[in-house]
Amino acid sequence: MGLQTYYKKGQVEAGCDEAGRGCLAGPVVAAAVILPKNFKNEILTDSKLLSERKRDALEPIIKAEAIAYGIGVVDHLEIDKINILNASFEAMHRAVRQLKQVPDFLLIDGNRFNPYPAIDHACIVKGDSKYLAIAAASILAKTHRDALMDELHQQFPHYGWNQNKGYPTKSHRAMILEHGPSPFHRMTFKLLAD
Repeated sequence: MGLQTYYKKGQVEAGCDEAGRGCLAGPVVAAAVILPKNFKNEILTDSKLLSERKRDALEPIIKAEAIAYGIGVVDHLEIDKINILNASFEAMHRAVRQLKQVPDFLLIDGNRFNPYPAIDHACIVKGDSKYLAIAAASILAKTHRDALMDELHQQFPHYGWNQNKGYPTKSHRAMILEHGPSPFHRMTFKLLAD
């Protein structure tokens, strides 16, 4: 069974998703995407189920074919100030504000959201594997964030961000233990395992 094209027929819907919520370093990035009603793609699904190569191949297709897309970034300092849940919602709001067309409705991946002014929404658990627009947003959020982490890796190569993208892998935590946190680590997160 393929992913669904719309939640409610006849309205302009934007899918929203974020990447990097569980990371120890770097920003949280969200994307909002409005796809054309006739959009079809055989490989598009939840970004977590796709290889980096497939995500990188999908990114320009989504950007070219979307009616509109926006990307919102909330950095590590702001995450430490407002907490990761609020930072994720704020990144989505920023992504929606970037859209050059105002949608009638937002499809939010997950079970919680701070309502966006004047646009109704539905929260959909595992929405990135149910709706094309959310899957498209998951790809743009992930590829954008990965590119940011690759850039930060150039400045701080010993954390292996080109590989782990800031997620709490064993090797990432070992490097934090060895070198201490970088200026891009989220200090309100548990950086070291017990």
